[in-house]
Amino acid sequence: MRVLAVETSTLAGGVALLEGDRLLGEYRLDVRVTHSERLMVAVDRVLGDAGWPSEALQGLAVAVGPGSFTGLRIGLSTVKGLALALSIPIAAVPTLDALAASLPYAVMPVCPVLDARKGEVYASLYRWRDGAMRREWDYLALSPAALAARFEERVILVGDGIGHVRSPLAEAAPAPTRLPSAAWVGHLGQSRLARGETVTPASLVPLYLRPSEAELRRHAVAVG
Repeated sequence: MRVLAVETSTLAGGVALLEGDRLLGEYRLDVRVTHSERLMVAVDRVLGDAGWPSEALQGLAVAVGPGSFTGLRIGLSTVKGLALALSIPIAAVPTLDALAASLPYAVMPVCPVLDARKGEVYASLYRWRDGAMRREWDYLALSPAALAARFEERVILVGDGIGHVRSPLAEAAPAPTRLPSAAWVGHLGQSRLARGETVTPASLVPLYLRPSEAELRRHAVAVG
């Protein structure tokens, strides 16, 4: 299946193009220039480099968070528009799942950690079992200290929030594997699409583990 994958959960966003097990191309975005300005340009480039018109796509995969509220909204809106225009299915991939998947065959448990700001991180814990990374915790939003207190054995950390976590039981993965990758979103998305685990554009929503600033302001106004 020809799949376009989109990852905009963090400042290290990107797009990837896959055909079955083959990664045909991947672009990573520096979002000091925003996702909104560069995402569709990257989509057009990766399709152009493969020599495919957009009509050649058979499915879409997108990281749904947790992560940046603004980045996720842009990524999901882009994927919704493509799905509606091309009438193709969408696979929704949690960002922490894709991060953990980047370390297959790891002997130690893998803990993806994303900077959630406001003194918190997003995290979960995964273990390689039965040919895949299996999640053992819920998706969490908690303080770095609370996360470190949960470790009961040595773990490998990945993600842009690992610098906040201090624990003698934790060690960082090699730098090239630490940030979210559209290629791994696409890899997991391929499997979901093959199993028929798809969502419609109308039902595609971000995985938020806490309310956004806008929601908090609306609540404060309503209470006030």
